[in-house]
Amino acid sequence: MQTTDSIAIIGDLIAFPTVSRDPNRDLLHYVTAHLDRHGVASEILWNEAGTKGNLWATIGPPDVPGVILSGHSDVVPVDGQAWASDPFAMRQDGGRLYGRGAADMKGFLGTVLAAVPELVTRRLVAPIHIAVSYDEEVGCTGVTSLIERLAGLAVRPALCIVGEPTSMQVATGHKCAGMYNVTVTGLTAHSARAPTAVNAIAYAARLIAFIEELARDAADSGPLDHGYEIPQATLSVNTIRAGTALNIVPAECVFQLDVRALTDDDLTDLMSRIRTYADTRLVPEMQAMDPRCGIAIEEIVHVSGLATDRDHPAVRFVSSLLPQAPLGKIDFGTEAGTFSRDAGIVSVVCGPGSMAQGHKPDEFIEITQIAQMEEMIGRLANRLEAGGLPW
Repeated sequence: MQTTDSIAIIGDLIAFPTVSRDPNRDLLHYVTAHLDRHGVASEILWNEAGTKGNLWATIGPPDVPGVILSGHSDVVPVDGQAWASDPFAMRQDGGRLYGRGAADMKGFLGTVLAAVPELVTRRLVAPIHIAVSYDEEVGCTGVTSLIERLAGLAVRPALCIVGEPTSMQVATGHKCAGMYNVTVTGLTAHSARAPTAVNAIAYAARLIAFIEELARDAADSGPLDHGYEIPQATLSVNTIRAGTALNIVPAECVFQLDVRALTDDDLTDLMSRIRTYADTRLVPEMQAMDPRCGIAIEEIVHVSGLATDRDHPAVRFVSSLLPQAPLGKIDFGTEAGTFSRDAGIVSVVCGPGSMAQGHKPDEFIEITQIAQMEEMIGRLANRLEAGGLPW
């Protein structure tokens, strides 16, 4: 593989402004055309509107358990961020590639696609599958149709490598995540008559303060898993909307809550405590003033956690493809948990770049990381050509 080829394709991918709110159709057509040029058939599972889809392609024998190289095509917005250059025009400078998605995660996808001309020349005993998904950045929701398809296959892939940026380390675990809309419905009044109203902001503030107490308790008392940089569950309120005028007591306050927990059981427990506090402490006070008041908590997204056994042969296999591959865990969620839980495919996370650069202005990836990914793909092809998977 030539790193210049990877860089060129990464630049092409960055040029598609595939923010999650927008289609990824044009990017998928580009990928399809690239695969077609090298004799690789692909399939796209479109959403109902035909604007977004998951792409699936196989190089090698399709009736043998193989390895998925999986990445998402969508990126986070650039709105309100100060970039030194156009975020959707890749800039190469000082051994780095700059652009939205360079690290998260078009650097990985571009490197995989650049490997296709070589991979098709190999006599693979087990296949390499390429998966490109959508809407990962809004809660891993788009990949569902692909997961359902894979779960129903007579011969499932044996391993999925999700190429999120881990600085080419192998991650065997990540936290689960829950994201929620919380709507506090009060009773409005002129602010001069505030005691006759139910101030939605005030009750939202009390609930948010309780959530902050839970976050502090998690940090102080656990449960803890020191395999993570942040070993405890985290809870954060990240958006809030309320109020119409300075002299009107607000009748509604809506905020959004993000919870990252070590396990699904921990997440369920935390949300149960939040709901109980709202239902037993706050809502009775509110409804004493007006029965129409209340607090509704709606789950927007649930991202499955990942907990792959570090001693699984698949983990040892992936580690063997890298010169140095310390095992670890990552705090952010990925589609690996969904591949593992819903499709029954052993999954790890390993890819070029660092999430320290993800989602930020002037996002970048080091070219040396791309070269390491190229070497990993080459070693993977060697192993699959020589004897297939060792488990």
